[in-house]
Amino acid sequence: MVRAAGLVLTAAYAAVIVWAYASQPQSGTEAIGGLAFSVGAYRINEQAFQEAIQLFRQDRFAEARAAFDRADAAHRDARTQFYIAYSFYRQGWHRLYSDDALFKQGLEAVNRAIELAPGHRLVVDDASLTMHSADELRQELELGLRTDASDFNPAGVFTPRK
Repeated sequence: MVRAAGLVLTAAYAAVIVWAYASQPQSGTEAIGGLAFSVGAYRINEQAFQEAIQLFRQDRFAEARAAFDRADAAHRDARTQFYIAYSFYRQGWHRLYSDDALFKQGLEAVNRAIELAPGHRLVVDDASLTMHSADELRQELELGLRTDASDFNPAGVFTPRK
């Protein structure tokens, strides 16, 4: 009986080590959230999420991202990661250029959101957004990072932010 219990504990410990190596959590919160996510017990902080949405709609993107991080400390909620990526897009978009550093961070966040979404397809039903799918957002971020002849078109000044 003792040997069987020891074998079970050893196997569980090995499974946790393999999971940690594969997912590479950056903090204890991410590790605990990742374990909770893998057993289906992970939930975001809904109050912090609603606060983040209000800040996002007021164009206070840095504050909104901080609130989204509080809401989804383990970075395991696809919808929250989508909003984080969208905030990087909106803050980094300018009429004459795009902020590459912000767009790269947005691209990382939208890729995380796509990975977390069921079937790797994410559509957010929010009437205040122009882009509703993670694929659209990823395309806009990638276009903003690319340098081509259209970047020098003066008519680009009239292009609206999405």
